[in-house]
Parts: sequence; C-alpha cells; structure tokens
Amino acid sequence: MFVTQAFAQDGEATGSAQTTAPGVPGAVHQGTVAHTEHKEGFPPFNPEYFPSQILWLAITFGVFYWLLKNVIMPRIGGILENRRDRIALDLEAAERMRSDADEAEAAYEQELAEARNRAHSIAHEAKESARSDAEKERKRLDGELDKKLEEAQARIAGVKGSALAEVDQIARDVTDTILREVASIEASQDEIANAVAQAGR
Repeated sequence: MFVTQAFAQDGEATGSAQTTAPGVPGAVHQGTVAHTEHKEGFPPFNPEYFPSQILWLAITFGVFYWLLKNVIMPRIGGILENRRDRIALDLEAAERMRSDADEAEAAYEQELAEARNRAHSIAHEAKESARSDAEKERKRLDGELDKKLEEAQARIAGVKGSALAEVDQIARDVTDTILREVASIEASQDEIANAVAQAGR
C-alpha cells in the first residue's frame, strides 16, 4: 500500500512537471531527476513513512494480541485443563485399582493362610482319629486272638487229658484242632496221620 502511494506521488510529480512546461527540455529533465531519486530510495526505509508503519504495526500487534488472549490462549488453556483433568482421573482410577488389587491380594493371602491352617488341623485330627481307631482295633483283635488262643489251649489240654491212652489219636486230634481252630486250615485225617507219624520218627 505504501509503495503504491509512493509511486502515485512520483507519478503526480512527474506528470505535473511535464504538464507545466510541455515541450520544454528542462521540464523533462526535472521529471527524469525525480524518477531517478525515487529509484535510489526504498519506500519502507523512507523516514517519511515511519509513523504510518509504526501505526499499522501497533494495530496488527494489538489485533494479534487480542486474538491470542481471547481466542487462542483460552482454547489452549481449555485443552490443557481437559488433559490435566483426564490425567488426574486416570491416575485416581489407577490408584483405586492398585488399592483394590492390594486389598484383594491381602484377602487372598489371609484366606490361603486360613485354608492351610484348616487343612493342617483337619489332617492332624484325621491322623489322631485314625491312630485312635487303629489302636482300638488292634486292642480288639489282640483280645479276640488271646481269647481264641486261650480257648484253643483249653481244648488242647482237655483233649490231651482225655486221650492219654491213645497217643497217636491224641496227636491227630491235637494237630487237627490246632490246624482248624488256630490256623484255620482244613486237613484230612490221612494227612494228619502222616504228619504225626513223621514227627514221631
């Protein structure tokens, strides 16, 4: 805009010089001199245009500052605030999840310890109960065996006392009784007789 105005002023000056004295060599020479002076200076560097340039610079800076302050900075601030809020919410959610995970882990560890204690207690009780039952069963079997042995011995003594005259028969009967009552083995009379005969040799 300033360059156009400068050219327009140059054109007016040249035109006035030519119009004032048409056909006069001096007038043409003055227009040429003005045109030459215009080529020598760049209009933005001409001190004559400094005030208008400073004015437009101030206006442009003011408009840019107003846009920056009222439009651009609020948007940037809003974006930063939204991101800050989102980050804060994400951090809060992460902290809450970490706390929940720690609580769940602590509860799991506690339940695991209680389950181990219960299992140990149950195993100990079962072991003691089995031991007690086994002891009772052993005592019962020992009592039955002792009773059976006593009965067998009584039978054997009776048989020996009533059959002193017949040694072979007593031996057979005793052997038969021992095999059947004590060892629970069934044997024939021939086998018993052979066994008694071999024992007497």
